[in-house]
Amino acid sequence: MANKRWFQILVFFVLVFLLIWLISKTEFIFTPVFQYLGAVAFPIVGAGILYYLSKPLMHLFERLKINRIFSIVLVFLVIILLVYLFINYIAPIAQTQFNNLIDNIPGMVGMIEDFITYWQNNYTALPDQVLEAVQDFTDNIQAYVENILNSVFGFIGQLIGILTGLILVPFFLFFMLKDGDKLVPFVTRIFSPKKASNIKSLLGKIDDTLTAFIQGQLIVSFAVGVLLFIGYLIIGLKYSLTLALFGMLMNVIPFLGPFIAVVPALIVGAIQDPIMILWVAIVMVAAQQIESNLISPNVMGRALDLHPLTVITVILAAGSIAGFLGILFAVPFYAVAKTIIVHFYHTYQDTKKDKNDALI
Repeated sequence: MANKRWFQILVFFVLVFLLIWLISKTEFIFTPVFQYLGAVAFPIVGAGILYYLSKPLMHLFERLKINRIFSIVLVFLVIILLVYLFINYIAPIAQTQFNNLIDNIPGMVGMIEDFITYWQNNYTALPDQVLEAVQDFTDNIQAYVENILNSVFGFIGQLIGILTGLILVPFFLFFMLKDGDKLVPFVTRIFSPKKASNIKSLLGKIDDTLTAFIQGQLIVSFAVGVLLFIGYLIIGLKYSLTLALFGMLMNVIPFLGPFIAVVPALIVGAIQDPIMILWVAIVMVAAQQIESNLISPNVMGRALDLHPLTVITVILAAGSIAGFLGILFAVPFYAVAKTIIVHFYHTYQDTKKDKNDALI
């Protein structure tokens, strides 16, 4: 019976659950390890994202016969130049628009309250439950706005903590660019040539998956942000740059990002002019159609090959488990896990086929 496939799979899952149970019982041993990983996670993840974005540029410099160290220096100079241009030409405008938006929030709240009051006085035929819900919202609208602002400022406080971790990002990025090609030989040197080739192939597929996701998602988000900014300028929407930057950031989140991105624009548009809701919706739909039909297929291709329903399920599950970070990293984590599982399945199929050929 030990040679039966179903029995081996059963034993494997029993051992996995036993390992999980042992880890849960010895949590005090792993707590310092998890704390250490949490401390270095942000610099590593940040440097990893920059690594996949800047690696093609470094290889371009190397193809121009430039030494790797000098190529890395040039990459850092390009990054510094982009940050300088953003800080000096884009950030001041966005900050001014954001400050104006914050200053106008009380007036916006007053307009919403007046509209709801007018609506209640002229449309009394609605069910009592709806009217009670509207009344409750009207009575607590100021508290809702304050909670939103507190959440924003709380996020800003967390962002300041994150910015301190940015100090370590350049150091991690430098060594990733310098020694990134040495990782695969270092990992595979302890294995036999056949297993080393298999592991090298797996690591190459994981690298391709991460490259497709990180480069593709950020390029697509940037393109969507530009399209939204142009569209908001055409329709005359206030705070167009700030809202477009918000949309660009939110589009980093797979699937849910576009829906989150349009909410502030719809609110601002509704307060500016009710007809603006239609124009904002048209701009968002047009930008998403261009992105999904033109930009994404050419940038990402079908490298990830993830079904939309699978993406939705993974994001919802990750969000309920790990919150915003879970939503942000769910899709790349799932894509890497899928790559690993598919690779080992194909390896198993090839091994089984080789055994059958040997028997024949």
